[in-house]
Amino acid sequence: MRLALGALLLISLDGAAADTPLRFVVPDSWAMPMVQLEHGRPTQGILYDVMLSLATQVGVPAEFHVLPRGRVQNAMEHGEVDVRCYAAQSWLPNQSGDYIWSILLWTQPDLLISRPAQPDPVIPANLPPQSIGTVLGYSYPTLQPLFDASRLHRDDARNQEQVLEKLQAGRNRYAVSNQWTLDWFNQRLIPKQQLLSVAVLQEQRVGCYVRNDPKVPVQRILRTLVRMKMSGEIDDIIRLYIGGKP
Repeated sequence: MRLALGALLLISLDGAAADTPLRFVVPDSWAMPMVQLEHGRPTQGILYDVMLSLATQVGVPAEFHVLPRGRVQNAMEHGEVDVRCYAAQSWLPNQSGDYIWSILLWTQPDLLISRPAQPDPVIPANLPPQSIGTVLGYSYPTLQPLFDASRLHRDDARNQEQVLEKLQAGRNRYAVSNQWTLDWFNQRLIPKQQLLSVAVLQEQRVGCYVRNDPKVPVQRILRTLVRMKMSGEIDDIIRLYIGGKP
């Protein structure tokens, strides 16, 4: 009888553990095609689809915590969330806590963008003093020396899409964008109105990292991400939103 009760307890505990959600952090500065936020909740997008598929394949519910970018790492350190995706180790040189990183999942160029009226290639260091469209809280290593010297100035917006909207409206001559957002933004414009890349600033090599906690199925998460990448699932999700090569 005691053995039977013990077995029932183990089954019950396993069921409870299986229902424990995998908590993903979503910076509120993300925009399409990375994530669409509606009423403070993600509803679609490349990273939303990847995270949802990851949780499904791991066998647990997905739970999304939308936070200001400045609170993201603090939430990881305090165990409020379990997984952060679309991050680079170079962004977190002083990262504290015990984490395990996934394989490289995406390589994204940071581009200097202009309106069609200024399509020629640009050397940022040769630009005259002016404001450059940027995202609040984002770092831009290539441009930072120019910001520090007050040769260029940041004009921050809340997210990447707003940066491009301000550029299109003529608020700035140049802005910084990743390739995904540029491709997504240009889909709504006729060819002669599309924004153009005039310089590659740097390549961002990004993946996910997971809190190394016994309560989190770390190795299952990492193995699943490897399968999703090697099978082409992640690239298929990217093509769903922006077409062409990921």
